[in-house]
Amino acid sequence: MPNFNGVWSLSTQYQYAADWPSPPDVTIGLYFGGYTNTYVNVIQQINFNSGSDASDFGDLLAAIYNGAGVSSSTRGVNGGGESNNETNVIQYVTISSAGNATDFGDLAEATTSLAGGGNNTRGIFAAGNNGSSKLNVMQYITIANTGNTTDFGDMSGVKENVSGLSSTTRTIFLGGRTGSTYHNVIEFVTTGSTGNTTDFGNLLAGKAFGAASSNSIRGLYFGGYDGNTQNVIQFITIASAGNAQDFGDLLAVNAFHASCASPLTALVLGGTPDANVSINTIQGVTIATTGNSTDFGDLTAASYNPSACSNAHGGIA
Repeated sequence: MPNFNGVWSLSTQYQYAADWPSPPDVTIGLYFGGYTNTYVNVIQQINFNSGSDASDFGDLLAAIYNGAGVSSSTRGVNGGGESNNETNVIQYVTISSAGNATDFGDLAEATTSLAGGGNNTRGIFAAGNNGSSKLNVMQYITIANTGNTTDFGDMSGVKENVSGLSSTTRTIFLGGRTGSTYHNVIEFVTTGSTGNTTDFGNLLAGKAFGAASSNSIRGLYFGGYDGNTQNVIQFITIASAGNAQDFGDLLAVNAFHASCASPLTALVLGGTPDANVSINTIQGVTIATTGNSTDFGDLTAASYNPSACSNAHGGIA
C-alpha cells in the first residue's frame, strides 16, 4: 500500500489507482436549496449508478441559496448562503439516510456566495461576501465533528462566486468576481495543512458563477458568467499546476448552477442561461475523456444558485 501523502505525478497516480481507498458502492450526489421565484429548502439526491432523475431527500433547516457544499463519504454539509439575509449556519445530513438537515455549527460570520472543497476529513469554505464586503478568508471544519469553523488562511484577494474542487491532498479554487471584475485565477491549498493559497494557473478567461467538481486526478469547471453566460467546460490536472484546457461544451450556456462528481462522472445540476429562467436539467461528462456533456436526467424542480456535494468526490477517492 503506497503512502498517499504529498503530490504525485499523473503516471504515479494511475500506477497505484487500484490501491486508492474504495468509493462507496453507490455514489449519491446531493443538491441543496436554490432559487426559483422563491427560496428553496429542498434537498434532492441523485444516484450516479442509475443515471436517472433526482428524488427528494429531505429539507434544509431553512430555505436557502448561494451556499457551499462539502462532504465526506458519510456526511453532506452546506455552509452559509442566504434567504433575504446572509446566514452563518452550517448544516449537515447523513448521505446514506434520507431526512432533514441537522445543525452543525457556524461560519466565522454570515456569508453568501462562497466556495467549498475538501477531503474525507476536512471541509474548507472560502471567499464570498458578508452583505457589505467581499471576503478573502478560508475557514475549515472537521466533517465528522460538529462545531464552528477554524481559520485556515487567506486567498489571493477578496472575491465572491468562486468555485471549488479537490483531490485527496489539494483543494483548488477557481475564478470568481470582485465587483465588475471577473477573475481567471486558479489557486490551491494543501487540505490537511493551514495557510494562504498558492498560485496554480489560470482559467481560459475570467469567470464567476461557474460550477466545479473532480475526481482524484482531474478537475472540471463548467460554464460560468463573465458578462455573458458561457457553455465552455475546462479541465485541469490537479497534481500538476498549470492553466486550464478546453474539455468540451455544455448542452447550452449555463451559470449559477452546481456540480458534483463520482470517480468516473461529473454532473452539472440546474442553473440558468440568463438569470430569468431556471432549468431542471442534469447533464454529465466522463471525467477521464474530453467531449461535450450529455443529458443525465432531471431535478425534481428547476432552480439555480444551489450548492452540491457527493459521497465519492475527488477528495475522497
